[in-house]
Amino acid sequence: MAKKKKNKSIRTHKPKANLNLILWLSFCVFSFILIVFFSLVQNVTLRQRAEQQFEQNTRAAGRELYQLMYEGIFLGNNMLNGILNVVNEYGVSVYLFDRDGNFYFPMMSEDGPEEYDVMMQLVIETIDEIESTNTEGYHYFVELSSYDEYAVAFFKTEGGQDYYCYISSSLQLANDVFGSFGWYSVIIALFAVVLAFVVSGFVSMLITKPVSEVTEKAKELARGNYDVNFEADYYCTEVSDLSHALNYASSEISKADKMQKELIANVSHDFKTPLTMIKAYAAMIQEISGNDPEKRNKHTQVIIDEADRLTALVGDLLDLSKMQAGIEQFDMSVFNLSEDVYRVTGRFDYLSETQGYHFETQVDDDLYTFASRSRVEQVLYNLIGNAVNYTGEDKKVIVRLKKEEGGARFEVIDSGKGIPPEQIDTIWERYYRSSESHKRPVQGTGLGLSIVKTILQKQHIDFGVKSEVGKGSCFWVVFPDPPAEPVEEAKKDGQETSS
Repeated sequence: MAKKKKNKSIRTHKPKANLNLILWLSFCVFSFILIVFFSLVQNVTLRQRAEQQFEQNTRAAGRELYQLMYEGIFLGNNMLNGILNVVNEYGVSVYLFDRDGNFYFPMMSEDGPEEYDVMMQLVIETIDEIESTNTEGYHYFVELSSYDEYAVAFFKTEGGQDYYCYISSSLQLANDVFGSFGWYSVIIALFAVVLAFVVSGFVSMLITKPVSEVTEKAKELARGNYDVNFEADYYCTEVSDLSHALNYASSEISKADKMQKELIANVSHDFKTPLTMIKAYAAMIQEISGNDPEKRNKHTQVIIDEADRLTALVGDLLDLSKMQAGIEQFDMSVFNLSEDVYRVTGRFDYLSETQGYHFETQVDDDLYTFASRSRVEQVLYNLIGNAVNYTGEDKKVIVRLKKEEGGARFEVIDSGKGIPPEQIDTIWERYYRSSESHKRPVQGTGLGLSIVKTILQKQHIDFGVKSEVGKGSCFWVVFPDPPAEPVEEAKKDGQETSS
């Protein structure tokens, strides 16, 4: 049983996420991370700041009381008033007691709260431990911190009795505040996240809407609707630029499509006419003039002429395709342009003799250029042939070559109907026919100006056309001056050839 071959040309595209969804999710995730980060940073920062403030207040209060105890009168009114001032200024709690458990501030009975006994025992044990290692009689200022409070303590020996001072700042209130503040932060963060979801959804829709509109219009363009208009009042410069570019592309594609249809029609016409004549005259030879030498020669000559026309058409099409594809390499050299202009113009003398054309030449001698000689001759021939096809009833064509700064200016002037300004840029396209119905030219294949354009652009030579409706046209080319030394060599070669 034969295996079915998989058609590799048919590819199924995996479904991809919508740009709107991608932007929305990106905004949401970013907003969520940002909100959570700032919430955590804010809580941690505020807590640290509060703890630092409590710590600074406690230390400052301890330093004042330490100085008061060692420099003032101990247990006097000054000491008690100083303690009250410190309590009011720094918002701390102060406890003054001796080793026997007697409290001097605040005043209380011996059976005080149990936590006071614990605090007093901790202070005495801590200071005793430090005192036991002291060999120089210094008085120690110690810190006693926990989760609930920050505290400092010191002692003084007077009259054989040890007195202790304990200063603390309770962190319980701050912990309670930050605990409740944390819940508020969570609620605010959730609200902010929801708001961010809504806002990001709106923003993503705002961003993707013009892109979606342009995409739909581009699909219409792909279906062949060249009348689609991409212009709109977009808020974004990039999308506006894209719409302008697509409008321009639509216009150019429309022109290309029209040109393609015209090309097919014109090529079909140019092929069909000589083929029809070849077939008709072959039939005439077969049926009528086969035994008449004079008629037979006349009919066969028509067949030969039409076959030559077909050959020229095919040759021009191949030349144009090769040059536009970059396949052909130009053989560049320095040559006498004046001689080539005379020689190419002379090829049209038969029209003067047979059809009454008048060619006026105004050519400066010994003008040289650096280019592909064979292709330049083709340019000259095509431009003169174009003037022959479109000159006026006087059948006059002026061929001019004059020296100018930087090069030699070649001009071909006819007396025809001229070209409307809006059609100037299109005359260089294949099979362009100046708003007229297609007709067979006096000579040429209808590809002349397109070949001229391609040859000159490939060699970076300036060219153009000046035309006025009703007064004819002037096609011009500025051939650049060559270097001096190759010109001398070219003159010598020319003299040797002529001798």
